[in-house]
Amino acid sequence: MAQRIDTYVPAGSPPGWSRVAGQVRRTVATAEPLTPYSAAELLSVLARLALFADAEGLPARPEVWLSREVIERFIAVGCAHLASGTRATYRSRLLRLREAVLGGDCTTGRPVKLSASTASRPYTPTELTALWAWAGGQPTTQLRQGCQLLLALGRGCGPDTPEITALRAHDVRRPGGGAIVVAVRGRRERLVVCRRGWESVLAEAAARLDGQAAYLFRPGHHARGKNTVTGFLARTHPAPAAPALKMGRLRAGWLVELMETGVPLPVIVAAAGLDSLHALSRVLPFVRGVEAAQAAEHLRGQP
Repeated sequence: MAQRIDTYVPAGSPPGWSRVAGQVRRTVATAEPLTPYSAAELLSVLARLALFADAEGLPARPEVWLSREVIERFIAVGCAHLASGTRATYRSRLLRLREAVLGGDCTTGRPVKLSASTASRPYTPTELTALWAWAGGQPTTQLRQGCQLLLALGRGCGPDTPEITALRAHDVRRPGGGAIVVAVRGRRERLVVCRRGWESVLAEAAARLDGQAAYLFRPGHHARGKNTVTGFLARTHPAPAAPALKMGRLRAGWLVELMETGVPLPVIVAAAGLDSLHALSRVLPFVRGVEAAQAAEHLRGQP
């Protein structure tokens, strides 16, 4: 068994393996007798986690790899292409490794459900490109404009579905000829500045209605309900290369982008219409990590 651990190499000999190999082997050698899993099962999953952490710029230490936060990010982001059953298996093995190496559970809370991780996973740049192409390829002008508007609102401003259906054309404004601002209605009434890349889509949608009091989304559809968006999307034509359009995933991507670009948390909470920081926890696994040296500079602060 010791020889198997000492000679283990992942399939394909990934380039980062030399940086993490020694620590992976030592960790499994220590933990394997204390878990119900074989050395081969532990080596496979820990190697994947270690290579993922290495690509994120994290130090090659088991206490870093096996932190709850890194495990959850690995499962949600590094294993997003795998079936939920496989991800659950990987999580179980890593948590048992954690118990064996670090002792007990961590104090940062229970793991989020895999289904919740999927629903909160932002679209990748490739998926967003495919969705934009899908929207532009719809067979009617109404469908094309509606799909493009949903993309611009969800990814550019982050309102939830009821807030989208309540918007009026004159809620999209450009005060002083500057940034596009959306006046969100309802219980969480607020002004949201649109992300620069989506401004033109919203401006064109509002201009088509010439600042009227008509609804911004589906202006000719006067009934507003919880199925207004889903009913519209049910009429669209699918495309093989494009994922399904989910407003929750667009909002998650908007939140992650704000956090990754350094927008202060109170600004994000206010723009998102949240009551507390707790609601951001579901998207934290998708926020990119930084290299250890850069993290240290952030923590140390300016001279």
